[in-house]
Amino acid sequence: MRPSYVQRFIDAFEALTPADLGTLEACFAEDARFVDPFNDVRGRPAIRAVFAHMFANCEDPRFLVDECVGDASPFYIHWQFRFGLPPRRRRITGVSRIEFTSDGLVSEHHDYWDPASQLYEDLPAIGHLFRALRRRLAAPAAEPTQKPPARPAAA
Repeated sequence: MRPSYVQRFIDAFEALTPADLGTLEACFAEDARFVDPFNDVRGRPAIRAVFAHMFANCEDPRFLVDECVGDASPFYIHWQFRFGLPPRRRRITGVSRIEFTSDGLVSEHHDYWDPASQLYEDLPAIGHLFRALRRRLAAPAAEPTQKPPARPAAA
């Protein structure tokens, strides 16, 4: 069973709306650090600003936590971030490494996700470039694994 402060954070994360930014902000320590592919900020006001910016620039953003792993700090959560309106609704998946203070506040939240494959490749102007780069850097398709020849039975 996960600690109540971890569940409180997950609940705030999943229920996040512009009106609830204070609830999420209250889960963070005063000097907490938040890192994602676009931001590296410290302190509650700066973290709140990151999420306020998300709401200002994404249509209908929602987080869903699929899994939480950890017995003690740090905890890891696997999440989905969905935004946009149908039929152009988008989904990004990622993992967050979250450290908590002894009093149950987030001291560090580090998001790991791949903006190149989950975001940039769909952009009209640069998507082709990112897809071509990924194809060039990918390992060639492996040959199907063949079974080794059968050994003769021992006499």
